[in-house]
Amino acid sequence: MKNTFLPVNKKDMFALGWDRPDIVYITGDAYVDHPSFGASIITRVLQAKGFKVAVLSQPDRKSTADFEQFGKPRLAYFITSGNIDSMVAHYTVAKRPRSQDAYTAGGAMGKRPDRAVIVYSNIVKRLFPDVPVVIGGLEASLRRFAHYDYWDDSVRPSILLDSKADLLIYGMGENQSIQIAERLASGEKIDTMHDIKGTVYSVDVRETPYVGVECPSFENVSSSKKEYAKAARVQQDEQDHIRGKVIKQKHGKKMVVQNQPMPPLTTPELDWVYSLPYARAYHPMYESMGGVPGIQEVEFSITHNRGCFGACNFCSIQFHQGRYITTRSKKSIMAEAEKLTHLPNFKGYIHDIGGPTANFRRTSCDFQLEHGLCKGKKCLAPKPCPNLAVDHSEYLDILRSVRELPGVKKVFIRSGIRYDYLLEDKDDSFFRELVEHHVSGQLKVAPEHCSAAVLDKMGKPHIEAYIEFSKRYFQYTGEVNKEQYLVPYLMSSHPGSTLDDAIELAEFLKKNHIRPEQVQDFYPTPGTISTTMYYTGLDPY
Repeated sequence: MKNTFLPVNKKDMFALGWDRPDIVYITGDAYVDHPSFGASIITRVLQAKGFKVAVLSQPDRKSTADFEQFGKPRLAYFITSGNIDSMVAHYTVAKRPRSQDAYTAGGAMGKRPDRAVIVYSNIVKRLFPDVPVVIGGLEASLRRFAHYDYWDDSVRPSILLDSKADLLIYGMGENQSIQIAERLASGEKIDTMHDIKGTVYSVDVRETPYVGVECPSFENVSSSKKEYAKAARVQQDEQDHIRGKVIKQKHGKKMVVQNQPMPPLTTPELDWVYSLPYARAYHPMYESMGGVPGIQEVEFSITHNRGCFGACNFCSIQFHQGRYITTRSKKSIMAEAEKLTHLPNFKGYIHDIGGPTANFRRTSCDFQLEHGLCKGKKCLAPKPCPNLAVDHSEYLDILRSVRELPGVKKVFIRSGIRYDYLLEDKDDSFFRELVEHHVSGQLKVAPEHCSAAVLDKMGKPHIEAYIEFSKRYFQYTGEVNKEQYLVPYLMSSHPGSTLDDAIELAEFLKKNHIRPEQVQDFYPTPGTISTTMYYTGLDPY
């Protein structure tokens, strides 16, 4: 069988008849060619645009051999730490080393360094100082400005400067990657590419552009918590592709400049991205190590949307993907579902048709199509906005059609639904069919807490919404004679929560006979409003 993966070493490259790649893509994850993995999407997108892309997965940082094996790439290095932040991958919230890395073969620890983006980028800059380096993915995206670092317990500068990279891509990076690669191929120098949306660059302060807004400097946010909170608010407020402005932040003699966000992919663009020839598996080189655990959860899952207007304060999605919802067409989703039914391990179960929030199939209102999402307001919290437009009909139609496909026994929804949004729908068809067809014994939802004061700090709806949802969930479950459960996700020690709040939560659980499987301890990761609260003791809003 022909190897469908991109080349991972010199032997693969020569077998394709290349003398060198155009782009070497370095990732801190094991190489899994599946559209749930950002590295896989970007490499396939670049390949589809005609570029020769080699994948350097989890290179040995203690030697230069891995980094040098492909020779000097013709255009650039693209670097990511992988699907999740390398520090979160390595340490629990108690800062203890984790015992397993789901994105490494056999779950082994230690295959990628702490702060992988910085480490890889510095090695490459040392070996090939004249080759452009572009960093991206979650780790780079959330650290694009000066940020509080929980593991150092201090404020660190923009990762762009620490990594010595030339450009940083934030958000979902398909169009940025294509533009950068095409402009490099046409002979343009990377240090002149200061106009690409969805990117961050740095210049001497004397070359600071006149446009946009400036937030407090690295020096100011390091010495004043109030200034840090001010900077965080500016950064959150301008993450809108329609009304967002250029943001500047001074770091000593350098000015870090974030261009306006890249518009999210349109439906035809998303359809194209998900139609590319993914192998939908981990690379065969990992077979002897037991494969890569991270694919198990997503192997038979389909992403139908991007973005999340839920915008919880502790979640990084609004700062990375944005709040604006874009969706794939039904035709594209059906084609992928049909493809899944022919995979060798497929047993008839599609584990998810979801995304950041599964039941968002449209923008939260029509106003934002022209004006962007409201600054400093949330669509659903503390109460749903009066302009909220709620419609599950298209999503329900997709689920019904996928259920009818030959070979499909069951379609589950695992990526979480917003029950407060669901309750706003006057038509209960989706709610009833969710209960009847799409729950695998238990439905997981995220009330997070029961104290109104804590929920306000989290940017979540009050507990009454969960109680109402729970009532109707069990009513509909009873009507179809099923034994199904509701599993609430809860969070402890969110900034602003007190011992009294914890007692209130314990009493609420006891009174309602809820035995939570797990309670997540708040984890202060870069780029969230809650992390700003944790570090500064202030609410930027």
